[in-house]
Amino acid sequence: MLWYRLDGDKVSACSEPVMQGMEERRLARTETPNGCVSTVFLSLDHSHGDSTPVLFETMVFGGALDEECTRYTTYYAAMEGHYRKVRELLGELSEGGIDNAH
Repeated sequence: MLWYRLDGDKVSACSEPVMQGMEERRLARTETPNGCVSTVFLSLDHSHGDSTPVLFETMVFGGALDEECTRYTTYYAAMEGHYRKVRELLGELSEGGIDNAH
């Protein structure tokens, strides 16, 4: 089994798990009125050997996108995906969500 470590935006393979807490693995967390978006470094390849290592994950908690999960192969794709999900959650507000409820 191959593990990975993240140093800034650079990923490197290692033979043993690197003990990192959630704070060290969390790349971004954004709270919106309609839910939370969290993006983390997974440390372990989630491609199941099918492709380039999948090492990052964005997950939504709350709102219409609750429990939606997207995985990425690069740091930059994960950060772009994080902010795309934030915009989607905020878009819910202007398309009949909380802002238009009155």
